[in-house]
Amino acid sequence: MATHKTRMLVIGSGPAGLTAAIYGARAGLEPIVVQGLQPGGQLTITTDVENYPGFRDVIQGPWLMEEMQAQAEHVGTRMLWDTIVDIDLTGSPFRAIGDSGDVYEGETLVVATGAQAKWLGVPGEEELGGKGVSACATCDGFFYRGKKVVVIGGGNTAVEEALYLTNHSQDVTVIHRRDSFRAERILQDRLFAHPNIKVEWNKAVKAFDGDVGAGGLRAVELVDTVTGEASRIETDGAFVAIGHAPATGLFKGKLELDGGGYIVGEPGTPKTSIPGVFACGDVMDHIYRQAVTAAGTGCMAALDAERFLAEREFAAAKEKTSA
Repeated sequence: MATHKTRMLVIGSGPAGLTAAIYGARAGLEPIVVQGLQPGGQLTITTDVENYPGFRDVIQGPWLMEEMQAQAEHVGTRMLWDTIVDIDLTGSPFRAIGDSGDVYEGETLVVATGAQAKWLGVPGEEELGGKGVSACATCDGFFYRGKKVVVIGGGNTAVEEALYLTNHSQDVTVIHRRDSFRAERILQDRLFAHPNIKVEWNKAVKAFDGDVGAGGLRAVELVDTVTGEASRIETDGAFVAIGHAPATGLFKGKLELDGGGYIVGEPGTPKTSIPGVFACGDVMDHIYRQAVTAAGTGCMAALDAERFLAEREFAAAKEKTSA
């Protein structure tokens, strides 16, 4: 059992957490990053990355995260392997307890625990992940130019993904297990007016069919939720868009969360309901969910953490002088 102390404690090691660490280290905060269950975040399970600025050719997600981690360590970040199981935000230093039993204390705290896409849990989904099955149209839609795609879901995410995919495909089908969407009316109006989008109502995905070794996804197997009738749609790509689950279980009752479980921040900033605690990346962003936007908010969190400490030290010095 050991206690690790730092001026900036970062929980999470995806693009948001590592960018915060890079900026924090360069500001002399000697950050500690606790990497968590999925070091590197969602990009470690993303193969081809074509939209991260600075690379003309397709790069691999795991490689990008290795480079970010190496950069963070190069400028002075300590990377520690542990999973936080409890946290105390009653005052600075904020205390996090690891599964190892180690204690991590930070004068400031950056929460970058991310979010995970929700999956259907049907046969073929995991095996064909990255081979025709995806949970992010913005990330992977470009690879389906001129091909047939389907989107599974009925909320804002599904409708937005379907509309986005029409930039690349002239044949988009939305599969929804009910007979009406939950999405906002304005989004529904746009979808229904689009000539390249069809809707399969009252259909649930039973399985994804394809060749894992080569060729990838071939079709989705469906079942009618009313009649039980089986059907099949041949497709090149399937986008599961049934929402995301932010990793905020640690913070329930300790930080302000919205109805979806995302951390609520001061508008336009990574500042949370507790001074000195900042949130960045997908744990507070349910709209954009991109590596580059996560990195941007990580930068903001580190800059605000540095300012928080500087202002606190200035106030303490001023009070000491006037005493």
